[in-house]
Amino acid sequence: MDALEYTQTHLPEFLADLEAFIRLEAPSHDLPGLRQVARWIVENFAPFGTLSQEETPNGPLLTLKRPGSGPKVLVLCHFDTVHPVGAFGWKLEGDWAFGPGVYDMKGGIVQLLWALRAAEALGLKLPSLEVLFTPDEEVGSLASRAAIEGAGKRNDLVLVLEAPMGNGDLKVARKGVGQYRLTAHGKAAHQGVEPEKGVNAIVELAHQIAQVVALQDWEKGTTLGPNVVQGGTVSNVVPDEAQVLIDLRVWQMGEAKRIEGALRALQPHLPGARLSLEGGINRPPMEPSEASLRLFERARRVGAQLGLNLGAGWVGGGSDGNFTAALGVPTLDGLGLFGADAHQKTERVAVSQIPQRVALLAGLLEDLVADV
Repeated sequence: MDALEYTQTHLPEFLADLEAFIRLEAPSHDLPGLRQVARWIVENFAPFGTLSQEETPNGPLLTLKRPGSGPKVLVLCHFDTVHPVGAFGWKLEGDWAFGPGVYDMKGGIVQLLWALRAAEALGLKLPSLEVLFTPDEEVGSLASRAAIEGAGKRNDLVLVLEAPMGNGDLKVARKGVGQYRLTAHGKAAHQGVEPEKGVNAIVELAHQIAQVVALQDWEKGTTLGPNVVQGGTVSNVVPDEAQVLIDLRVWQMGEAKRIEGALRALQPHLPGARLSLEGGINRPPMEPSEASLRLFERARRVGAQLGLNLGAGWVGGGSDGNFTAALGVPTLDGLGLFGADAHQKTERVAVSQIPQRVALLAGLLEDLVADV
């Protein structure tokens, strides 16, 4: 029996674990929910190594360490979700399992659990593993980033159990993410009596937004979204303040630096107006390296033996793998369960493809020690 047959045989038990885990809802910042999910992780992963837990302002951060052979491998998982409690529930319908976080990415945690169970049952040799289960990836990993980067520096390579691409491909590149708040400061005045004494912050901000959008470079994949605008108080008062929240996405760190410099160099358009800028790059781009592409090739070969035709995908959203890739640690993402509709109420995974994805993870881990 191999890992694929093992998981096919135990698919009903896998689905029972998946249902139990998904029913423990854990939106970001919901500390009671995050703690009950952490307890489930401890109870189920305790047989596979030494578990430690650290309390952070954003919830518990768990670390599992399992000794092994060959390279030191960091596995990244997060257990917070974007869905508020009660948004929708677990259900099986045809070949699909629905539920909050089932695809992004609590399903990947159950996948890892069963890959370890398969390895133990089949006597597979595995590398030395360090697994991080983090509580705040969906809100920027502010409390987890230091632990992620520290673990990245201790290990030889990183596997990320985020969902694969929509066509099933793995992820070798992710855009970097920046978040900025640009504020225009003006001067209030009565709109009817003496508007000439005011400096309209909204008008100033409109000029600035046009300059921000002009910084985009579609050929390089650099986008800026001025996606939230606020300003003014009542219609008969010249607004003295207005602000825009800007989302930046870049494939290369050089582009991030170019945009950052240009944003900080913006100058007021209206006499008497003033500008201020907050924020910065919160996830560096995950740029593919030769080492990470070699890691992908190993995964591709393992997948081919399982009937999977895996490509090397590039995706605009960030993950915790961005942090480790930026440190120069070979990082491969998208090794989670196949499904669809992340961050939507139709979020789901394909039940029939679960055994292949478990076997892919177990097989890649085994393959990493094949040369030792």
